[in-house]
Amino acid sequence: MAGRLPADSIPNFNEGLHLVLYSWEALRYAVENGLGGPHSRQKAETLGSDILHWFTQSEEPLYIDDLESMLYEGMVSLNLEIEDGSVEEVAMKLMILHEECLEGNFRSIEILREAVLKQAACAHAIQVVNNDDDEEEEDNDDGGSNQDGHNSNMEEEEDNDDGGSNQDGHNSNMEEEDNDDGGSNLDGHNSNMEVEMQVPVEETMPKAAAEEEDDGWTLVPRRRNKVRN
Repeated sequence: MAGRLPADSIPNFNEGLHLVLYSWEALRYAVENGLGGPHSRQKAETLGSDILHWFTQSEEPLYIDDLESMLYEGMVSLNLEIEDGSVEEVAMKLMILHEECLEGNFRSIEILREAVLKQAACAHAIQVVNNDDDEEEEDNDDGGSNQDGHNSNMEEEEDNDDGGSNQDGHNSNMEEEDNDDGGSNLDGHNSNMEVEMQVPVEETMPKAAAEEEDDGWTLVPRRRNKVRN
């Protein structure tokens, strides 16, 4: 059984504990997406507090199996079952961190802090780039719509001009032709229209292939308890 943490080491261990939990992708995903409902963040904080109390106040020997059970139950409270082995990995990190803090070694906490800061900086940079791309796409869409509007106006004017000239030409031709020829031309014109109207217009809609991501996480219904022996 490991000894109890000195009082002056508890704040350091508490920081390291929360850094480990923050680095846990499954937990962060559950909180960010509110899988545990509107109080998902509070549930994650409660999990951290319970683990800290277990390490610092427990009168019983600290076994990693008990810690894994706490982590599993905490994730089930967020409606997420973990089967990717990350629970065991997180539990091992916390046990090692506890041992190091007992020895007054806080180097792992410093490394975790630097890693989390870099991760947050990268996430912020990606968000800025995405926002810039969205603004650029909006600008391009506005420019394209204006150009389309301009082209449509030009086409409409050209159609009107052509329509006027064709109408005049058509009237002059009809005056020169006899009634029989005019009737045959009219029938031919109608038959062409019927052929054009009968051509089907096919629209092919792309079918999005459903891709199933296998991260080892499984959403579970709310209020479902997972019993782990």
